[in-house]
Amino acid sequence: MNSNKKKLIIIGLDCAAPKTLFEDFLDDCPNIKKMIEHGAYGKLRSCDPPITIPAWMVMSTGKNAGTLGLYGFRNRKENLYDDFWIASSYNVKEPKVWDIIAEKGLKSCILGLPPTYPVQPLNGYLVSGFITPDITSNYTYPPELKEEIKEHIGKYILDVNFRVDDKTILLNEIYDMTKVQFKTVKYLMQTKDWDYFKFVIIGLDRFHHAFWKYYDKTHNKYEKGNKFEGEMRKYYQYLDQEVGEILDIVGEHTITMVVSDHGAKAMKGLVCVNMALEKLGLLKFKTKPKPGTRLANADIDWNNTYAWGWGGYYARIFLNVEGREPHGIIKAKDYEKTRDNIIKKLKSIKDNNGNPMNTIVYKPEELFEVINGNPPDLMVYFDNLNWRSAGTVGYDSMYLDENDTGPDDAVHDWFGVYVLYDPMKKLGKNLGTKSILDIAPTSLKILGFKIPKDMEGNVINF
Repeated sequence: MNSNKKKLIIIGLDCAAPKTLFEDFLDDCPNIKKMIEHGAYGKLRSCDPPITIPAWMVMSTGKNAGTLGLYGFRNRKENLYDDFWIASSYNVKEPKVWDIIAEKGLKSCILGLPPTYPVQPLNGYLVSGFITPDITSNYTYPPELKEEIKEHIGKYILDVNFRVDDKTILLNEIYDMTKVQFKTVKYLMQTKDWDYFKFVIIGLDRFHHAFWKYYDKTHNKYEKGNKFEGEMRKYYQYLDQEVGEILDIVGEHTITMVVSDHGAKAMKGLVCVNMALEKLGLLKFKTKPKPGTRLANADIDWNNTYAWGWGGYYARIFLNVEGREPHGIIKAKDYEKTRDNIIKKLKSIKDNNGNPMNTIVYKPEELFEVINGNPPDLMVYFDNLNWRSAGTVGYDSMYLDENDTGPDDAVHDWFGVYVLYDPMKKLGKNLGTKSILDIAPTSLKILGFKIPKDMEGNVINF
């Protein structure tokens, strides 16, 4: 049991990308740069799908999205057309790292991981993440920690609305949220007993989505000399200062990781997945909806519709199967043939300028050995994630210039980052690309535990 007496802290920077952290802003981040120069680092390949939910739980369990049965923030309810459930802690049935180490008495502090709401008991302390309704909810474990935070930290902030036009107000809100979350982290580090500490700073994700076009000169909406041009750099500098304070607090027997759940890159545009399906002859409307109508509110001719989709950083396509959906028309014997035909059609879609798109389409069984929950029939990454998917309908074109759910400058990328830092070693090694599945077994190895045989990742040796 934990014979080396090591402690582990994992600093989760949601959406941190190799381009931003390892290239553009590394010299602005002396503390992280020191960790890289003395430790081990590299790109971290995210899960399928590469989005916040399920990625942080894939990382925490060492099990992929199919095993977890989580395919996004929203998940289809049974085989209905318009009903869904929101991912919550109750949906995560697999043991997390903090569950495993608790069996031998080790204590954990968890903050900001989605989905950890509703909060559930653990051997330690927990502050839930952004899917929590608000701070009037029971967002801590134990429950009395909520009052402790109010007394010692002040008003806790779970998230911000980042899809807004007023970037000046948003900038202040992101800093306010990030400061209160780091203050809470440092308070828990210094006042609680812990062996394993893992937290997620969601502010970086919000910053990337709201401010990417102001910093990235390759973005098609970048304007030279814009008033927010230097703000991304400043935010990274601020994050690094906070990381430095954490390194000062922990001792030489604590190993520190910096990780992200996925990366980010410039959004080229949006494909309205359902308008595309209509143009491909796969979806029919009885009456044309108004632009921006949610699919659930559209008058769809289900008796002549073969497929429909959900939007997001990837698209989920559902087939209208006889005996499965309420008005299914695809016969079971034609399911695979129809699915293959739809894949071919989706891959044939060109961009708004008529150029080929490198669209990747998966059947869930091609990605997952175990498939739980309510998976889509197809998982679509338009132009290898460069194009976001819009789920709303009623447009004349299948292409949108602006995100249908509010301003958004960035899409997700496959590769996040990892940095492993042991103050007792001097390595300075780029270990190459590792998998997000590797973080859980590596964490257990550091803490002196055997790796469960059903974990799907590998130990990162450093």
